[in-house]
Amino acid sequence: MLLSIAIVLYILVGGFIVIRLLLNGMRPTKTLAWLFTIFTIPIGGIFLYLMLGRNRRKNKLFKLKHTPKVTSYIKKALNLYSPITKEEYAEHHKMVSLITRNSYFAPCTGNEVKLLKNGEATFQAIFEALKNAEHFIHLEYYIFEEGELTANLYNLFQEKIKNGVKIRVLYDGIGSISLSKKYIRKLEYIGVEVHKFLPIRFGKFLSSINYRNHRKIIVVDGKIAFTGGINVSDKYVKGDVNLGVWHDIHLQLKGPVVHSLQSIFAMDWYMVSANDDILDTSYFYSYPKLKGSTVQIVHSGPDSDFSATQQMYFSIITEAKEYVYITNPYIIPGESILDALKITSMSGVDVRILLSEKSDNVIVKWCIRSYFEELLHAGVKIHLFPEGFIHSKTIVADNTISSVGTTNLDVRSFEQNYEVNAVIYDDSFALELRDEFLRDSENSKSLDFNTFIQRPWSEKLKEGFAKIFSPVL
Repeated sequence: MLLSIAIVLYILVGGFIVIRLLLNGMRPTKTLAWLFTIFTIPIGGIFLYLMLGRNRRKNKLFKLKHTPKVTSYIKKALNLYSPITKEEYAEHHKMVSLITRNSYFAPCTGNEVKLLKNGEATFQAIFEALKNAEHFIHLEYYIFEEGELTANLYNLFQEKIKNGVKIRVLYDGIGSISLSKKYIRKLEYIGVEVHKFLPIRFGKFLSSINYRNHRKIIVVDGKIAFTGGINVSDKYVKGDVNLGVWHDIHLQLKGPVVHSLQSIFAMDWYMVSANDDILDTSYFYSYPKLKGSTVQIVHSGPDSDFSATQQMYFSIITEAKEYVYITNPYIIPGESILDALKITSMSGVDVRILLSEKSDNVIVKWCIRSYFEELLHAGVKIHLFPEGFIHSKTIVADNTISSVGTTNLDVRSFEQNYEVNAVIYDDSFALELRDEFLRDSENSKSLDFNTFIQRPWSEKLKEGFAKIFSPVL
């Protein structure tokens, strides 16, 4: 009797989820995958869907309400930009319009952009900026991991707070799960304001565990900002026992574009703290109108109407005329980006992808490799870097446009994570990023299509099995 009731309840719950899947308008392949999961894995299939499958863009569960105060704040931030004419970005007017519509930040000129390669150079620049802070320091990280870096940050924070500097730290509840309560209490004791993004809570476990803040942002006094792929973790300086040295790219930004990163931090902070004192334009610095790089910030999350970062990648790839070079650790592209890469390559554009030969996850490794055959067949060049682990998320095309940020080339970054990238419309910076790509490629293993298709059937089986999990990796 109880078994019959349980079966009926399971069918009813399953039927309800089927209706939700149909109403949410997921891609057919993803809908079928979830239907298969729900009805072939008793009980577990429903829990997997509740954790990983729900469409946040439809539900708006984590939507930051655009109260009059938030709307007014954004308008004031945008008014601080030096307006640029259409002629100044005519070559990339479609990209500019796309990002502005999705992320509401227009491009601004008069910026100084510095490329920081790997952890040592990045943290040297970061600590120098933090030591010079006079008014406030805002940090937002996916991984905030205890070690020498966090110990040094604590000591520096102590000194700066004594000098009247306001410090706020925002970290992700899953990415920074190893961060101890003892360290957090130490920060709070000296006066640092600390908040956790979507902490693990019993009542909200199923609804929030799969939606993470993957952003890395530092803003100091509204004058200087940092973003890119590097987290606060000693492995970016000392390396990793299993993977070796972690290679990554970060940006140091000065100029009005800092307002965009400060605005994103402010809205994320407001979202988790409900404290609206952050929505104050006193955190903006009044920049003089200077010549410099044109930069535009693109950001997206599971509560966005569209995946702005995915659309950014898609546009750069499909609008490329000569070449497009991509460095990214996680190539699990989804249908649209996969088609964009193949079609662009088959159209005669030089499309190259650089990633590590090693991986930090076995299933992810084989899932990534499951896309190699069709990419190689379409003429995409794939380079596997043998030394350490490449964690950079960069793209550069035609010596004119490039992007550095936090967004991986995978479904998780496009649909489930809060991400941020800087798009740089600057020829000299594009050339610098291109040269970095070419140097790393020369030290990498280039895959050959005819050789790759002869790989053992056991590897193909691993790839096929891992690819099943691509929507949730």
